[in-house]
Amino acid sequence: KIQQAAKAGNILVNGNPEKQNYRIKPLDVISVVMAHPPRITELLPEDIPLNVVYEDEHLVVINKPAGMVVHPGHGNWEGTMVNALLWHFMHTPGIRKDAAPLLVHRIDKDTSGIILVAKTEEAQTRLARNFFDHTIERTYQAIVWGTPKENEGTITGHVGRNLSNRLVMAVFPEADHGKHAVTHYTVLKSFGYISLIECRLETGRTHQIRAHMKYLGHPLFSDERYGGSKILKGTTSGSYKKFVENCFELLPRQALHAKSLGFEHPITRKRMQFDSELPADMAAVLEKWEGFVGGRG
Repeated sequence: KIQQAAKAGNILVNGNPEKQNYRIKPLDVISVVMAHPPRITELLPEDIPLNVVYEDEHLVVINKPAGMVVHPGHGNWEGTMVNALLWHFMHTPGIRKDAAPLLVHRIDKDTSGIILVAKTEEAQTRLARNFFDHTIERTYQAIVWGTPKENEGTITGHVGRNLSNRLVMAVFPEADHGKHAVTHYTVLKSFGYISLIECRLETGRTHQIRAHMKYLGHPLFSDERYGGSKILKGTTSGSYKKFVENCFELLPRQALHAKSLGFEHPITRKRMQFDSELPADMAAVLEKWEGFVGGRG
């Protein structure tokens, strides 16, 4: 892994790539950017349909549905995107025999959208450096409660495990915990009670958008873990309450979609850009809110 990192220019001394034979000096700051997690072994291929947006011998781009876990882990050893990719690589003509699903980033189980997967260690290592250098362009669309005061803005605040609940992430504005995190947002459409926003990630922390939007006072619609699965705008009774409950039934997950991904191909260096449609559940909820607000107008 370290040799591969060196070949890819991922060993940095004072922020600059150096070769393996560099002699370190006092006060040198050395960083090694390595792909994570390590190569996947001992997992069973599973015949699970995948929406493959793009594929070549080095990488594959998937439009992941909500509800699919990306990587096997505690309580989710089967039915994941990685299990599906193992089957895909084995049963698709023309796929190189040494191809393996090597992750370079993740999205939550109940978040839909574009995800990039490497097929070789060389591609994985180079893409890891791109994520480290923040040269990967990622945009998300989310439905949030209320409408931010500013149509465009930037949320800056360290994101780390909540000190009282390890299952959720929290924002630490004083930078005393967690890791540096930056989210840029734009309001695309406001319905008063809820809004459709676009988020561009400058960093990629766990649950970053979900934690940042809650910190801003606008949790994601239907996000139970971050307080968005209850009425936060409008009355809590009558026909409005029933309307919101119907929306929750249509969208029983956080309203978050990884809409687009732009990156430099790790081998060809060609700039690549991929975009995806808003999923049906989020689109249906937006349509209902549009009708509701229009009807009241």
